[in-house]
Amino acid sequence: MAVEQLEFTSEDIILKGHLRGAAAGQRRAALAITGPFAGVKEQVAGVYAERLAAAGFVTLAFDHRGFGESGGRPAHEDVQGKLADLRAAVGALAAHPAVDTERIGVLGVCLGGGYALRAAAEDPRVRAVAGIAGGYNSPAFFARDPDAYRATLAALIGRYDEHMPAVAPDGGEAAMSGEEPYSYYGNAEHWRNEVTRGSLHSLLTFDALGAAALLARTPLLVVHGRVDAYCSPELASAAYEAAPGPKRFEWIDCERHVDLYDQEPYVTQAAGAAAAFFAEYL
Repeated sequence: MAVEQLEFTSEDIILKGHLRGAAAGQRRAALAITGPFAGVKEQVAGVYAERLAAAGFVTLAFDHRGFGESGGRPAHEDVQGKLADLRAAVGALAAHPAVDTERIGVLGVCLGGGYALRAAAEDPRVRAVAGIAGGYNSPAFFARDPDAYRATLAALIGRYDEHMPAVAPDGGEAAMSGEEPYSYYGNAEHWRNEVTRGSLHSLLTFDALGAAALLARTPLLVVHGRVDAYCSPELASAAYEAAPGPKRFEWIDCERHVDLYDQEPYVTQAAGAAAAFFAEYL
């Protein structure tokens, strides 16, 4: 499928994206797609963008500020900045002649699921939202041991601007330590194995779960693995239960979080569920 290079701005920062499925003389439903923590458009966001473009949608997978080919502070996970980037991506789709402005959705994978949820709650232009293996972060959930939570935040603030590896095998210090994330990351073009320590502070204080209750007019799809060591199935269920509008939940019988990134048959199952959901609601 042809891939169009799309450049747009978010708060004066240049973002780079890949547009798929745009056809001259047609206006189609469109999806802005956001991926995992520290991810780039050539990784899992691009996998789902390609699948959903093949299903008939215009899709935009893009690099958030600080990552991949986009501008901004390098390797820093900026929660409010990434939400601004999603608003800009929705705006870029709305301005494209191949897009029906009344039929725009957002899909997020891993941490992108949490961003997608919050973006949909804050932007009425988003008519439907889906999270796949989503990270529906909740400071209240993370702070069930308040002393440990505060100590972690204090340590991160003290070294906020320092860089650390994004992934490392078991035993190595990293934002995502362990063989599972290490097995996935590292081979994509434009991806760098680094994030700021402040990125982890941003994630631990980001309330994605609280946005679910605001989706009274926005249909929600949650696709999640029954076993997931990195993005809690408990929080996925909580996000689904809190959403008051039309909603759908699809459990996938995979064994690892990253199985929903690029492993079969799980990606086909998740992409198929998303395509059917967006076809109904967009």
